[in-house]
Amino acid sequence: MIFRRNRKAILTVAVLLAFSFAATALAKRHNSSPQQSKAAEPAKSSSEMERLKFYLGEWDYTETYPKSPMYPDGAKNTGLYTSKLGPGGNSLVNGFHSQGPAGNFEALLIMTWDPKEKCYREYVFGDGFPGAVVQNGQFEGDDLVFRFEFTAGGTTYKLRNVTRVVAPGKMVSEEYTQSKDAPESLFVRVESTKR
Repeated sequence: MIFRRNRKAILTVAVLLAFSFAATALAKRHNSSPQQSKAAEPAKSSSEMERLKFYLGEWDYTETYPKSPMYPDGAKNTGLYTSKLGPGGNSLVNGFHSQGPAGNFEALLIMTWDPKEKCYREYVFGDGFPGAVVQNGQFEGDDLVFRFEFTAGGTTYKLRNVTRVVAPGKMVSEEYTQSKDAPESLFVRVESTKR
């Protein structure tokens, strides 16, 4: 029952994690005069952030929730996801909004590479919970995988998000959930098309 009471918060976190679209590219250098020192030039983004540059832009997406106790008939939301470079190309600032039978969700995600921990970090700010969710990610082959764990009502939930490019301008993200010793199950599938 605690799951039902925290439905919006859990759904928002899951949707945010489903948008584990990481991305960034090198920031374009500003035209600089020869008098400017090299110290004044912005640092180049890391190769890890460069690897994610194909995620930049605007994406139309559909969230498909399979039949479950929360959605006995399943549910489908639609939305818009935008992704742009942060300062110096060392982060990615993402915003999204979706609406439909599963509810309305709005969030801001900031992604970056953490050289000390050797992983991607994602900071998720949503309309359904206070503070931020912080998760770690890595590429596993061509899939970008983020993992997150939280406890609600004494139960620990594990979330795993897998994002992959399936064709030029098309991506799929799948969010899987697991609680206690139960098997992992698909919570939501997000199909995105670049505008």
